Amino acid sequence: MIDCQRHRFSIPDSVHYLNCAYMSPLLTSVQEAGIAGVRRKAQPWEIVGDDFYTPSEELRAMAAKLVNASADAVALIPAASYGAAIAGAAVPLRRGQNVVMPAEEFPSVVYVWRERCRRSGAEVRTVPRPEDSAFPSRRWTERLLDAIDENTAAVALTIVHWTDGTAFDLQAIGDRARDVGAAFILDGTQSVGAMPFDFQEVRPDFFYCAGYKWCLGPYSLGFAVVGERFMDAEPIEYNWIVRKDSNDFARLVDYRDEYQPGARRFDVGERSNFILVPMLTESLRQIMEWTPEGIQQYCTKLTEGLSGMLGDSPYIVTRPGETGAHLFGIRTPDPELLPGIQQELNRRGVHVSLRGTAIRVSPHVYNTAADMAALAEALIAALR
Repeated sequence: MIDCQRHRFSIPDSVHYLNCAYMSPLLTSVQEAGIAGVRRKAQPWEIVGDDFYTPSEELRAMAAKLVNASADAVALIPAASYGAAIAGAAVPLRRGQNVVMPAEEFPSVVYVWRERCRRSGAEVRTVPRPEDSAFPSRRWTERLLDAIDENTAAVALTIVHWTDGTAFDLQAIGDRARDVGAAFILDGTQSVGAMPFDFQEVRPDFFYCAGYKWCLGPYSLGFAVVGERFMDAEPIEYNWIVRKDSNDFARLVDYRDEYQPGARRFDVGERSNFILVPMLTESLRQIMEWTPEGIQQYCTKLTEGLSGMLGDSPYIVTRPGETGAHLFGIRTPDPELLPGIQQELNRRGVHVSLRGTAIRVSPHVYNTAADMAALAEALIAALR
């Protein structure tokens, strides 16, 4: 199993950072890659035409390897909302159809489909969280399956729920979507990098992931993977670099209708960012060395004693197996206590998030047993 990797980050001993689902810290090697990129951009005469392409292709290949996809199916995007927008624009919607998603979904998932449904006369069908919190994964999946019908045009959800890490049965949901001809769209931002995901096995029509959380990368760069169903869809912007033969700078005024192969047509403008691309490439390289399976194992071992540390307190920790080990929720019978609990956690240097009615805890390989003990002590102290 992976040993603690705190030495690879710039985290003071007094900080108990259990909040990677909010934003990851940067590896020191990723910081160095970014600084080198800044210095390079300071001397633009050293940047040549190939520098607009080769580093981006290296990142594309690394992202593809992480999720077991073809590099030609990967697009480089600036944000999860950009990925959601591409998918939203590609799915045809008409009056009487519906788009199915879990309740309390991440806003970037919700807003694009609300707007698309408003314009087309379709309906957003929101599936509520099950009241039984003991087995949310199975019961919520069942509710989603029941909500999908012959009028469903798209099913859109995060791989694990962003508020508390509830893991959905992606195989069952994908099979049901395919049965009715609905597009199956996944947001991997709160899982990919720390939890295994196989694009070829799950077979979504569209998948996207921001890079600044579990991919340990910089803000404003991520990636999407496009299935065959959408590969020829219209992009949401028209930039020069995704066109055929764009690497011939002398002939850029010979405008081309054809795109570069595969999903490159969906790349964001300025995708060659000379600072961010090396940073995300380095973070994915390190993740591939650890492996998402190894990160899950580390987080499982790290968190397995938390319920025991909380003793007979009224806190409810989600059962193992219902969430990813890297992201889970703790609930209290009285949600009105949450602001005071957050205040006590902050006072003790314990960093988590409040999302919905959950205290969202999201450890990584830089966390230690001392971090988990500090979390338990702060939670108990907050009730006194």
